[in-house]
Amino acid sequence: MTAGCLWSTGLVLLACVRVAVWANDGDAVFIREFTLIRRDHLPEEPLHDSSQKPEDPSSRTARSEEDRDTLWDAWGSWSECSRTCGGGASYSLRRCLSSKTCEGQNIKYRTCSNVDCPPEAGDFRAQQCSAHADVRYQGQYHEWLPVYNDPDNPCALKCKAKGSGLVVELAPKVLDGTRCYTESLDMCISGVCQIIGCDHDLGSTAKEDNCGVCSGDGSSCRLVRGHYKSQHASGKTEDTVVVIPYKSRHVRLVLKGPDHLYVESKTLQGVRGEMVLDASGQYHLENTTLDYQKLSDKEILRITGPLGADFTVKVQFASGADSVIQYIYYQPIIHRWRETDFFPCSVTCGGGYQLTSAECFDLRSGRVVVDQYCHYYPENVKPKPKLQECNMEPCLASDGYKQIMPYDLYHPLPRWESSPWTACSTSCGGGIQSRSVSCVEEDMQGTITPTEEWKCLYSPKTAILQPCNTFDCPTWLAQEWSPCTVTCGQGLRYRVVLCIDHRGLHAGGCNPTTKPHIKEECLVTVPCYKSIDLLPVEAKPVWHKQAIELEEEITVTEEPTFIPGPWQPCSRTCGAGTQQRTVKCQVLLSFSQTVADLPDDECEGVKPATSQPCYRTPCSGVFGQGKESGKEGEEEEEEGETPEREELHDWEYEGFTECSESCGGGVQEAVVICLNKQTREAVDQSLCESSRRPPQLLQDCKTQPCPARWETGEWSSCSATCGVGLMTRTVACTHRPSRDSNRTEVLRDEDCQNPKPSPVQACNRFDCPPMWDTRDWGQCSQSCGGGVQRRQVLCKQRLADGSILELPETFCPSKSPVNQQPCAKQECPPHWVTTNWSQCSVTCGDGVQTLQAICRKHGEDGRYWTIDPKNCSLIARPSRIRPCSLRLCENSIKPEPAILAQKKVYIQWRKGKKLQLVVGGYGYLLPWTTVVLRCPTRHYRKGHVRWLKEGKPLVSLPHLSITPLGYVKIQQVRASDAGIYTCVAGQAQEHFVLQIIGSKQKLSVPESWLLTDGQQKVGQPDVASTGERFQEIPISLNQYDNIVEHLLEHKDLVQDEKDVTDKLYSSEKNRSTLEDERASTEFSSPVILIADTHRLDEITHSLSEGLGGPRGEQLIAQLLSELTMTQGETNDSTLHPPESAESSTQGPLLYKPKALTTRPRNPVIIQRPRKAGAVPSSEMIVHVGMPVLLQKPVASLELRCEVLGNPEPSLTWTKNGKDLLYNSRVGLLPTGSLRIQSPSKVDEGLYACTARNRLGSTSLSSWLQITGGKGRNCVHGNSIGANGSICSEMTNSSQSGELCHGQGCLLRWRVDPWSPCSATCGGGSQTRSVRCMRGPEGRSIEVEGQLCLDTGRRPSDSRLCNLLSCTRWATTSWGLCHGQCVGPSLATQHRHVYCQNTNGTKVPYRMCSRLTRPSSLKNCSTEGCALHWRVGLWTQCTATCGRHGFQSRQVTCVHRRTGKATREHHCMWRPRPSSWQRCNILSCGRAGECRDSTRYCEKVRQLELCPLPQFKSRCCHSCRNT
Repeated sequence: MTAGCLWSTGLVLLACVRVAVWANDGDAVFIREFTLIRRDHLPEEPLHDSSQKPEDPSSRTARSEEDRDTLWDAWGSWSECSRTCGGGASYSLRRCLSSKTCEGQNIKYRTCSNVDCPPEAGDFRAQQCSAHADVRYQGQYHEWLPVYNDPDNPCALKCKAKGSGLVVELAPKVLDGTRCYTESLDMCISGVCQIIGCDHDLGSTAKEDNCGVCSGDGSSCRLVRGHYKSQHASGKTEDTVVVIPYKSRHVRLVLKGPDHLYVESKTLQGVRGEMVLDASGQYHLENTTLDYQKLSDKEILRITGPLGADFTVKVQFASGADSVIQYIYYQPIIHRWRETDFFPCSVTCGGGYQLTSAECFDLRSGRVVVDQYCHYYPENVKPKPKLQECNMEPCLASDGYKQIMPYDLYHPLPRWESSPWTACSTSCGGGIQSRSVSCVEEDMQGTITPTEEWKCLYSPKTAILQPCNTFDCPTWLAQEWSPCTVTCGQGLRYRVVLCIDHRGLHAGGCNPTTKPHIKEECLVTVPCYKSIDLLPVEAKPVWHKQAIELEEEITVTEEPTFIPGPWQPCSRTCGAGTQQRTVKCQVLLSFSQTVADLPDDECEGVKPATSQPCYRTPCSGVFGQGKESGKEGEEEEEEGETPEREELHDWEYEGFTECSESCGGGVQEAVVICLNKQTREAVDQSLCESSRRPPQLLQDCKTQPCPARWETGEWSSCSATCGVGLMTRTVACTHRPSRDSNRTEVLRDEDCQNPKPSPVQACNRFDCPPMWDTRDWGQCSQSCGGGVQRRQVLCKQRLADGSILELPETFCPSKSPVNQQPCAKQECPPHWVTTNWSQCSVTCGDGVQTLQAICRKHGEDGRYWTIDPKNCSLIARPSRIRPCSLRLCENSIKPEPAILAQKKVYIQWRKGKKLQLVVGGYGYLLPWTTVVLRCPTRHYRKGHVRWLKEGKPLVSLPHLSITPLGYVKIQQVRASDAGIYTCVAGQAQEHFVLQIIGSKQKLSVPESWLLTDGQQKVGQPDVASTGERFQEIPISLNQYDNIVEHLLEHKDLVQDEKDVTDKLYSSEKNRSTLEDERASTEFSSPVILIADTHRLDEITHSLSEGLGGPRGEQLIAQLLSELTMTQGETNDSTLHPPESAESSTQGPLLYKPKALTTRPRNPVIIQRPRKAGAVPSSEMIVHVGMPVLLQKPVASLELRCEVLGNPEPSLTWTKNGKDLLYNSRVGLLPTGSLRIQSPSKVDEGLYACTARNRLGSTSLSSWLQITGGKGRNCVHGNSIGANGSICSEMTNSSQSGELCHGQGCLLRWRVDPWSPCSATCGGGSQTRSVRCMRGPEGRSIEVEGQLCLDTGRRPSDSRLCNLLSCTRWATTSWGLCHGQCVGPSLATQHRHVYCQNTNGTKVPYRMCSRLTRPSSLKNCSTEGCALHWRVGLWTQCTATCGRHGFQSRQVTCVHRRTGKATREHHCMWRPRPSSWQRCNILSCGRAGECRDSTRYCEKVRQLELCPLPQFKSRCCHSCRNT
């Protein structure tokens, strides 16, 4: 036999047919049944020897007891599954250990991969057919479609050619795992259809119950059956028959009548669908197959299920009679009882008991719900509590008592127990019944024993006697007589006689001897003319009379009508018989006046009966044996029966049926029964003569008007498809005035009985499936010509409690929505594009270059096209010119290089990222600041600039480097970087003195510099070999140290002003954004102060003239005010200067303070020290808040009031608490400040500036005092003091100059660092010490604080801090672990995290932002996640070299905790480890060497397999002599 393999495109399997080799003795030795190999595991050449198994015992399972008694080896490991999904087959092999034939099979099978395939996988049989599409059949290519359910050979691959209908068997066997039939789990294995149970086991007979549970008992669902009758008179065109819920099974509906069925669906996600059933066949809706059959008089709908959505079956009304629909289906019970854990023990020691309970569990959502859900299903029986002992250890003697939980459910107290009541002494009219009552107690085992009565006296003893049956006894009540049964002569009439009890209901219990008769004779005074009947007319049944009358009335008309013929004679001359007649559908043809017969379906209405029972006379001798013949009397003729039968059974009325209406008038029918006259018991109706049955009697009932009642509308659709929504309906109190009226009146709710039906109910209370949540699209990357816009796509899940959970992307459907898309596809208009610079306008010397421009357009292919410049004529053409310099022209003078130095002093005020400084000045910088020192040049290339430090060439360090553009960059400057830096450009040079703030190191003159005439002069030593000497430039190293030191001492004063503003805005700062903070900081404090050296020289000169003390402090404060008011140089220029600054001689641009934030703010008045800016001595400017003491006349005084706020505040001025009167001398400036021309004594007083806006107001005041040359009074702050020690220090400037000189009179405030905040949250305070010091630094002494008030406002000594309220993160307990296990520990638990204050009140999240937020989501492990793949040891390799060796191992899916094996599909969420691999892939030696490459060559030689090429090559040495 040869091996043939079937390849199929798209299939992952290769199947090979059986290979066998015939031995000499004629027996077939099994080599391989078949091999199933994953395509990615295919070897380089076919494995023709896979039957060779190692003899190592570890490669096989242990031999069973049965195998030991036979010649079989143990079974081998299981092969790879034939399919990866949808159910496949795996096999295991064993070999015969004897040369003789072994009994039994050498291969066995089992099912595997019993997981559903994804929808896109397609049908397995169809894949096998399509694999032959590229093979010619009878010279043509065909597209092959599968043929299903072949009754003769279901496991053959039969396919049908598309289009031609040609059916061909393309293969004798389908691949293993192919289903035999479409509606069955049975599977083809090796060409044979094998039975598969619902448990997916081979040969299993397990079947699903009606609920779809394998081997279930049917308790997880319930049978629902019902019927529906259409009502065409309602005026509707359609109506709902029944709503069948999701997952229901075995649905069957039968419609009888002219109406039509159709089906609507609604998935759990709210997606709706509709299916119109117009012809017999199969329909598919929401993954559910519907079988519909349409017959002439009925429609049948069958759905095997389970339903993929909620199905609503509706009926569409047609004309004709009403239809009747009967339906039946099995509905799943989604709410089941689940037993809880044991409750706490009833005692703490000494032996008690504990019980379990039961909770209602929603199987669909996996959550516990209220018990009402489980009570809804009668099949749900709540489990009884279980009881067990607990805390059995003895109580300690020190306890002295046993702690029992009183009045609880676990240890009942003694109680009264009563026996059942005895029977009542009478059945009606009042009687007595009794019972016994005793005191009992129940022990731990539930045994009840009697005990002393005093133990139960804590509750009243129950009664032992009670009256019973106090109602009246029932009585007979006769109804009205019916009309006479004949229209002429003598007949009968009937009435209903009821036994009515005390409730007015018909019941038994009346005395039968006193019952009134129900039948009597009657006489109609109309003579009868039909003499042919022998019997009296009244003896005939009523229906006989009606039939005769009907026969006489019906005649043929022009409408098709059923015309009955005359009745034939009775089939018997005596006793009961039947008689026949013909009934034809006939029509009168008007033009010929003839009658024509038509088919029955042409006539409408019910066809009259064609047969009926008949009775002429009683047959003599049938019932009369043993009786006297002369006993036949008048009653015998009347009843038509023998006397014996008449005495024994007769018809009687037995009450009425239920009323057809509950109110408003209905009808009820008298119930007729066959009664045994002797026993007065009802018997089978066949014992009574049917011809004597009384007529049907009807009566009115429930005629009282209906009370007002609640009328509810239909529920609306759910507001949410999942994650809890709401349904609403209308509820109104209505009343129908009369039964015949279709009109209803709406009344007040108070007119209807409570409770009112709820108009709202929750719906879809289950977790939504994880879904993609897409955000809005972002801006397009291009405005035209094609761009890309992106959006955020997140995987989220809405839970049943309304919360939203963010999940990993693997939880959502595999295909994520696109997160980017093309945009701005419209063409871009043409535009100018600059290209290269033109050639220089001159050939030597200085010239210009022009930037050239071309007109371009962005094409649809994404490329740019150059087009005619006319297309860009509407757009201004860019023009740009730059200077250019070629070689020097002959006879031209080469310009000298120049350095564009700036005579500036840079003082770093606060830390910044990077500072840009220019040579020519001084820099006082904070340590650890990054500095770029620039040397702008003219007529000199930047790359040729050289740098020196202390007169020596500057050496690059790890933190210091010279850039190619000639800059010096120092990363994080330190004390060692201080010194004199020199920039050299040709013959020009400029210096820069760098000092570090806080460093005690003073700069000294380097030895290489020359000293002449006692003045420092900088000399540049020989640097180049040319021996040129540079010009000596005088420079003072520490010239401005004193001024900078004073400025830095005043830094605290500026900081204090900022603290005041911070306090006022502290509550707003908590809400401000980072941008507001940054703007506010930049406004109040620049990074660096930049002063011109000539301005500092002026101040130095003034101080050197002896103007020390307060005058010096005033000059320093004024300088600081100038520098801080203008905010120094701009951060934009100092930190990031513009490119144009290189070739400009101008200094950096002035700082433009950023606009304050536009958010609303209360007004605040900014306080400034003393004067602002340089003003003429005849004018005085003072900021409000400072005292004003005028000791000599001035031309004008300006009280400046600077205000911040939003909306912009309005300013008002008062003097001494009253509104200020303005005149020609006293008036307001446009800024709101107050100006007083030529102030005099009349202007003295307290001036207050008030700023208001809609958010609030604030005010600040200043005292104005004008004194003579030698004033005796002094002003401090807002108080006036008399002569004393305070004023002794304060005289006019001339006196001050006489008392002290220079730094000896220097007064200043000194502040200590702030203390730690008194509270970490909720508002605390900080304090610091503020002292007034006099004298130079290092030799100063503390003096009274009043002396420093002239130098500026006293710094604050306290401030608020940590104003945010005290909050903390709080969490709820972790929720249930839910989510399928699609990876290790990827199921999740969720909890709520919220921010709360110390009172436990929830507050906004931002109030906890400074704290670390606990996680609201964590991974957890479900039961499914506890499964994993367990791999065994590899077997010994089957070959020592070559390419044919392989080894295998066992791979099983086991539970991680118990180690118990389970089905493999439970572990399929992670890749299955390989169960075999190649091994010993080594060269077997030289090409010409003949040797064995496997250990089984001896067996090959014994089995005479050497002639086969595959064995001969591997067993070359053993097979060489064969």
